[in-house]
Amino acid sequence: MHIFVPRQTVMAALLLVLLAACSPQAETEMSEIKFLSSDFYRQAGLPFSEVVEVDGWLYLSGVIGNLPGTLDLAPGGIEGEARQIMATIKTTLERHGSSLNRVVKCTVMIGDMADWPAFNEVYKEYFDENYPARSAFGANGLALGAAVEVECVARR
Repeated sequence: MHIFVPRQTVMAALLLVLLAACSPQAETEMSEIKFLSSDFYRQAGLPFSEVVEVDGWLYLSGVIGNLPGTLDLAPGGIEGEARQIMATIKTTLERHGSSLNRVVKCTVMIGDMADWPAFNEVYKEYFDENYPARSAFGANGLALGAAVEVECVARR
């Protein structure tokens, strides 16, 4: 026995299945979102996650050049803060199964654009010639009086 189903009915059913699978609700239900923070971030009561992981992508919150375990900025001005930022990002990525080589995008916020060349010199020390995509802008005031802040996205 053969059952005849009009072609338009089959196509409409397939379209509904595809739309359901691609809807934001379906994506949210399929994706696990992990909010990750070290003990320091939790104990300091900072109102953000250090890292949010979605489907193997790591979204790092902005990092300033504070010394590990404190809210004190690293000495040495823009260069000292930039080195501390990059060291913190490197450590954070490694703690979550990634590395600087897996960074695909950075956003740099800098308090004084006159410090831009000095920041770039430090930044180049941490990446090979395959630099991540990057955006940057001057900021009128950063947390704790920092000279620079960097956030990034990396693949696990």
